[in-house]
Amino acid sequence: MSIFFEEKVLTVHHWTDTLFSFTTTRDPTCRFKNGQFVMIGIEVDGRPLLRAYSIVSPNYADTLEFLSIKVQNGPLTSRLQHLKVGDTLLVGKKPVGTLVLDNLKDGENLYLFSTGTGLAPFMSTIRDPETYERYQKVILVHGVRYVGELAYEDLILNELPNDELIGEMIAPALTYYPTVTREPYRNQGRIPDLIASGKLFADLGLPPLDSTRDRVMLCGNPALLVDVPAQLKALGYQEGNTGEPGDYVIEKAFVEK
Repeated sequence: MSIFFEEKVLTVHHWTDTLFSFTTTRDPTCRFKNGQFVMIGIEVDGRPLLRAYSIVSPNYADTLEFLSIKVQNGPLTSRLQHLKVGDTLLVGKKPVGTLVLDNLKDGENLYLFSTGTGLAPFMSTIRDPETYERYQKVILVHGVRYVGELAYEDLILNELPNDELIGEMIAPALTYYPTVTREPYRNQGRIPDLIASGKLFADLGLPPLDSTRDRVMLCGNPALLVDVPAQLKALGYQEGNTGEPGDYVIEKAFVEK
């Protein structure tokens, strides 16, 4: 019995010359929790070439969606970037990951801190009704180098608040804070710096992070995953995991290359 689903590519969207996303069919037996990742890939010389990818689409969607960087010399991404509609993609049958709501304690506010393709798991989280049942406010912070890398901005700002099924939950609760580091933009700076200076919270009109009230999820580049947990621990935050829900969770299985 195969450990992979064989799915067909339905759409491919190139955001920039270094960033793209794609959707595939979804086997009816494919099950996952919002925020999890799977191994996906293609067959090369009769063997599967695989990499871990967070699932962008929510777990109730009929299709699967993934967000990827393009690495010209990357064993897999150098090939994946040339995907075309109708191509076959291997999708692992065992989703895993720590970025799930089960691993967090309840609270008032949920902060989702991401950089680059680290946005991917949170695109499913912000479309999960349970997120809004457990938290009054959901703040999605996405840090990128260039404005063009702000993938899904229109979906977040315009489509989700007007969604027929969950728009009424999303519209009053979800706040989107994009920030750019290498060109002019309305919000600029690295996420750890925006937290340390207090600018993030001043811009949002919210008080600084408080472990009694605010929960945090983190996914992105290595610096984010080192700097922000250090800030959180200094504030008394306890890390959560599959066995023990905590005040924040981080995906350690892979980081953006």
